[in-house]
Amino acid sequence: MSMTEGKLDISCIVFIGRTFDEYMRMFNLTKEELLGKKILDCPAGACSFTSTANQLGLDVTAADIAYYYDCEQLLEKGSQDLELAMKSMEKVKDNYLWDYFKSISELKKQRTMAYSECIRDMEQSPNRYVPAVLPNLPFGDKLFDITLSAHFLFMYADRLDYKFHLQTIQELIRITKQEVRIFPLVDLSCKRYQHLDDLMDLLTQRGYKLEEAEVPYEFHKGANSLLKIKLFEDF
Repeated sequence: MSMTEGKLDISCIVFIGRTFDEYMRMFNLTKEELLGKKILDCPAGACSFTSTANQLGLDVTAADIAYYYDCEQLLEKGSQDLELAMKSMEKVKDNYLWDYFKSISELKKQRTMAYSECIRDMEQSPNRYVPAVLPNLPFGDKLFDITLSAHFLFMYADRLDYKFHLQTIQELIRITKQEVRIFPLVDLSCKRYQHLDDLMDLLTQRGYKLEEAEVPYEFHKGANSLLKIKLFEDF
């Protein structure tokens, strides 16, 4: 992900999304836990979580670098990225568990539904979708009760260094009152993020309560746990 001559280089972004049901499983959440809470999804990409959640009476905001571009461009980008991803999926099919998704065609259908619903909601409720470039977010301190962050931190350990991870987590903590949840805890090779224990030790020393927990969702083999960072408003 980069900015070129002051403008986002969209070719660096993979605009592929996941569904509301996937989010609830990935983060081991129930609707009751989220009712009455102000929630941030960051980076949200092409996920339909924000759209579906708000339809169900929840209060969710999405933030992502991709939202600097308009819906027409992102619709084209989502279609192109999904086609490329599905073409390569057959070669690495054994790296995935095929119980939640029964086939590549079903996976493609769900991913298409996700980014299509995301963009439809962006057109209807653009205020829910905030352009942002991590590790800096355009939100005030403790604005959200819960922040969810999926398939970004830890996964791209080959291109995002420890400093970036620490700065981003500190920023997510800054804008959150109660809890930050990050999923998954592995990199793209399905290995546990090599600096995860160092990050957890540092955050524990700062007074936060951390929990590493398995979740009822595993598609990429080994990607079945999340990190909860429980916050206290006096920190």
